[in-house]
Amino acid sequence: MEFNTFDLHSQVAAGVTAARYITPTPIQAQAIPLVMQGHDIVGLAHTGTGKTAAFVLPILHRLMQGGRRHVRVLVLAPTRELAEQTHEAIGTLGIRTGLKSVTVYGGVGFNPQVDKLRRAEIVVACPGRLLDHLNQGTVDLSHLEVLVLDEADRMFDMGFLPDIRKIIKHVPAKRQTLLFSATMPDDILHLAHEVLKAPLTVRVNTTGPVSSVSHLLYPVGQHLKTPLLLELLRHTDTESVLIFTRTKHRAKRLGEQLAKAGYQAASLQGNLSQARRQAVMNGFRNGTFQILVATDVAARGIDVTQISHVINYDMPDTADAYTHRIGRTGRNAKTGDAFTFITSEDEDMVRSIERVLRAKVKRCTLNGFDYKKAAPSRDTEFARPPRTPQRRSEKKKTEPFKAHCEGPQFYGHR
Repeated sequence: MEFNTFDLHSQVAAGVTAARYITPTPIQAQAIPLVMQGHDIVGLAHTGTGKTAAFVLPILHRLMQGGRRHVRVLVLAPTRELAEQTHEAIGTLGIRTGLKSVTVYGGVGFNPQVDKLRRAEIVVACPGRLLDHLNQGTVDLSHLEVLVLDEADRMFDMGFLPDIRKIIKHVPAKRQTLLFSATMPDDILHLAHEVLKAPLTVRVNTTGPVSSVSHLLYPVGQHLKTPLLLELLRHTDTESVLIFTRTKHRAKRLGEQLAKAGYQAASLQGNLSQARRQAVMNGFRNGTFQILVATDVAARGIDVTQISHVINYDMPDTADAYTHRIGRTGRNAKTGDAFTFITSEDEDMVRSIERVLRAKVKRCTLNGFDYKKAAPSRDTEFARPPRTPQRRSEKKKTEPFKAHCEGPQFYGHR
């Protein structure tokens, strides 16, 4: 099957050709015809399966018929990064259409968005800032034809469901609604019943992480995680590496330690300004930064195709979070590696992850690494510096590493 079998509008098809898209992914092959027929859709697919083009292409096809210069499509996204990536995909695939897309999110100027909203047919927005525009009367959704809820489970995790319900009150009842999610917790299922009409479900590989990812566990004491990480990086051939930590403070400190050790590393966490966040993301995409350290919340929306390794410096809180994390590698017909550092406190979560994977994950030790080094009497690595009192008036090409691993090599759920 090829994209020309969808019979897309000629100017949309020209964008597909220019982007060198030839063979659709499974989610695209299943969803595009149904969306073109006007059905409401629930799309269940992990990050990296091509779901953005699965809704962008039929939407562009639809918009080539009908009026211009008013908002006809709204895409709601959980993060600024995902909003920008969707906006870029619309620009790439719709390059020959003349259709205009605008991103709407906080942390940047309000008035420039107002000017662009007056001329756009497609709005890609984060819920909070869009509500600001609705309350100010600076966006009109009365002509809306298509509503897309992208990464709905992530929006739920970030507490956006009340905002989404408020936004839906501003859109016409007669519309097409598309909901995409990697998982379907009860709250998202209830939302789907509320906002979709007779939806069809498109499901692609949602029973476990992608099969192109190799999973390895590294048991290690908490105080030895950073030394082990440095040894693994020194002996591992990597492209881009995404490292997850539990807290913003740990992400920042670990990023600083990696940079001090000579790596092109940066951290992505909630305390960054929007300009700095964008600079970090751009640097990670273009290779300026080889390593990105992030929390789960800060990493939502990251879509970098060449990530070779995901390293869980800290164990995630849920098996679903593990799935989301490691879904950022092993994409676009490439293989990837997921390394997870585990302590004795993580055994219950390991069992939960193995249930999702439907297989035991092998445990590895790095030959030559000193696992018996005693822990320091106090935490000098991640301890927060004491607050300064304020006065009231002041406002390489590497050799392969050798590791001993217990259990068979495991590559995802097949």
